[in-house]
Amino acid sequence: MYNSFAEIRAALASGDTVENITHHYLSEIKAKAHLNVFLEVFTEDALALSKSIDEKIKAGTAGRLAGMVIGLKDNLAFKGHKVSAASKILEGFESLYTATAVQRLLDEDAIIIGRLNCDEFAMGSSNENSAFGPVLNPLNEKMVPGGSSGGSAAAIAANLCTVSLGSDTGGSIRQPASFTGTVGFKPTYGRISRYGLLAYASSFDQIGPFATTVEDAALVTEIMAGMDDYDSTALQENAEHYDLSILGDKKLKIAYIVDCLEREGIDPEIKARTMALIDQLKSEGHEVNPVSFPFLDQMVPTYYVLTTAEASSNYSRYDGVHFGYQAKEVVGVENTYKKSRSEGFGEEVKRRIMLGTFVLSHGYYDAYYTKGQKVRRIIQDRTNAIFAENDLILTPTTPCTAFEIGKNSDDPITMYLQDIFTVHANLSGNPAISLPLGEHSNGLPFGVQLMANHFDESTLLAFSNQLMIKKLV
Repeated sequence: MYNSFAEIRAALASGDTVENITHHYLSEIKAKAHLNVFLEVFTEDALALSKSIDEKIKAGTAGRLAGMVIGLKDNLAFKGHKVSAASKILEGFESLYTATAVQRLLDEDAIIIGRLNCDEFAMGSSNENSAFGPVLNPLNEKMVPGGSSGGSAAAIAANLCTVSLGSDTGGSIRQPASFTGTVGFKPTYGRISRYGLLAYASSFDQIGPFATTVEDAALVTEIMAGMDDYDSTALQENAEHYDLSILGDKKLKIAYIVDCLEREGIDPEIKARTMALIDQLKSEGHEVNPVSFPFLDQMVPTYYVLTTAEASSNYSRYDGVHFGYQAKEVVGVENTYKKSRSEGFGEEVKRRIMLGTFVLSHGYYDAYYTKGQKVRRIIQDRTNAIFAENDLILTPTTPCTAFEIGKNSDDPITMYLQDIFTVHANLSGNPAISLPLGEHSNGLPFGVQLMANHFDESTLLAFSNQLMIKKLV
């Protein structure tokens, strides 16, 4: 078993091969197929690539990720391979190009081992919305792994790959990381190109990694990041090197949001463990400051107004004519559109498309969409004000541990509130990470979330790594 890329590098240095490591992961994937983590495994491609990378290692020409095996959330394009966003409407569609983030990993000799299950079009908090069935949480198979990147989180928790990629629109990396006891990182909006990511909400979406260590998350982020001519929203600067030792003994100013910890409904054990971490940080000499953020009740509604509006626009292309599934026995263009979209999309996607279309409609645009944008600006301004006086913001990642499969399926509001602590970073565009904080008395893990100022991934990752090394998380 390889628990990190450091262990893989050590194994390779001791005479192991990339081919053998790939066989190990393929064997694990087969043994745990009942978890429904992978929608497709690229067995032949992965083995062929592993042999060529072994030759590169012998020749001394291998890239920085030689031996790293990576799984892709099924909304990332990989040329010559299927991509469906776990939706019937794109079932069987083969990508014509490779996402920039994926290509940069391939260029450093990573092995892409397969497509990972997710909530359809990244819409969900439990991975129960996939057209191909739910993912089971490897830590307790009666529980959800979180969503929408549930397959990506479960793949790491079950040791089916070294690193996996997910997308985070409102917490879809961090929430499942909390539910599976893994590290989940969402960089600053625009840090990683979205070219080749099937869009949900274009001003929110961000690609990021799941891993067992901060070191691995930092490495793949560094490689994926940087300017890209194919994405005008990508930052116009080259990627920086993330030195996880930069902080040394420096003491930081850390804000914790009192409103999150005092909120009704937060699990008492999660609150207590978070407060214990705050006390530990104070005892180490960090300045930990309580701050008010009185917009928790506005964040989730604002998020859903704005993201569904963007989704309504983005998904107009999936109509049975331009892209995707086409219904049988249809008559005329309008009937083709209606029947194809009704049959091709799942219930949650249809719910959000209809909500987004409503908030953009004549007579409601200013009441909902325009007001939502104004609230987003208020949230951004308050966040910037906190970072003017602090280095990091600390909150629980989620108010609870993983819940049972099927428990919240008929209650969209309860499901939407799963993102109450994570949507903040997407509304404001800040980088944020979930670290495994502890184990609940019910045997399930939960995480702590740290958020940094825009473009300050270096501080966030370095401090997170310190916490992991010191076993404070």
